[in-house]
Amino acid sequence: MLVLAVDTATPAVTAGLVRVDDRGEPGTAGIETLAVRVTDNPRAHAEVLTPQILDCLSSTGHTPADLDAVVVGVGPGPFTGLRVGMATAAAFGDALGVPVHGVCSLDAIAADIRGADGAGDLLVVTDARRREVYWARYSGGARIEGPGVCRPADLKAEPSQRIAGSRPHVGLFELPAHPVATPSPAGLVAVAAADLLAGVEPEPLVPLYLRRPDAVETADRKKK
Repeated sequence: MLVLAVDTATPAVTAGLVRVDDRGEPGTAGIETLAVRVTDNPRAHAEVLTPQILDCLSSTGHTPADLDAVVVGVGPGPFTGLRVGMATAAAFGDALGVPVHGVCSLDAIAADIRGADGAGDLLVVTDARRREVYWARYSGGARIEGPGVCRPADLKAEPSQRIAGSRPHVGLFELPAHPVATPSPAGLVAVAAADLLAGVEPEPLVPLYLRRPDAVETADRKKK
């Protein structure tokens, strides 16, 4: 199964092609990354995402018609960047007639770490702007708390034993840090792999903003 994975929930604009195969064991999947393109620029989501997707396809000798599914990070993330990835994923899915699965972007970061060195108590944080962080806690590979948004000072490190995510914000917590800062295509697909292989019909895409967007329509401002 050939899967397109995209994420724009962080300053990194991420696109990749991932092959997923059933290993024949319950709850397991073989995940192979075929191509990855990442641009670290929070202002370039709309400009670079589609070219990155097309570059991933061409570099591996594929066309959009070869795709079997799309996986997209639904946040939490800032309104403007997040909607670019979700709208692009939905457009590809609609045009090709393939399912589009939304996954929590923090879960994808945790999945990368789980795949690298096993389970454990993990805290994942990403930049929420406004001097805040998006966060979620994991234990044994499963999310046990969050996602949420708050000031770093209001988020306790305990009971987590390690941390991953946005490098400037990871450094605010006294925990051993993993180098995984943003969702990877393989991590995104890993979160959805069981549903992909089982042919589960995806739920409608719902963005995890966790708060009102920064941009407010003029009419809304006048009501305040």
